[in-house]
Amino acid sequence: MRRPPRGVPKAEYASRDFYDVWLPELAPSEGLVKVALKATDERAWQAFVKRYRTEMKRPPAVRLLDLLARLSHGTAFSVGCYCRDENRCHRSVLKALLLEHGASLE
Repeated sequence: MRRPPRGVPKAEYASRDFYDVWLPELAPSEGLVKVALKATDERAWQAFVKRYRTEMKRPPAVRLLDLLARLSHGTAFSVGCYCRDENRCHRSVLKALLLEHGASLE
């Protein structure tokens, strides 16, 4: 996944080969993204993590987590985001969730 240049509309990301598949069901809600962006200390970040984990208990997210976990045993794939610091990005929580669903990670 390449980082799109500034000013590229999200609607063009796939057609310009910035990613293969977008799964918004695994992304934090818009309101929760705002919470994450304001999380400047560990307590605020953990509050985001708790709320994101709650969102990921919804059936569409659970089904996708289960699917990706199973696929990971025979197929290589990457999960990306545009955050610079993985430790302060939902993808670090998503990685933990995938492991909890039985994923095989490299």
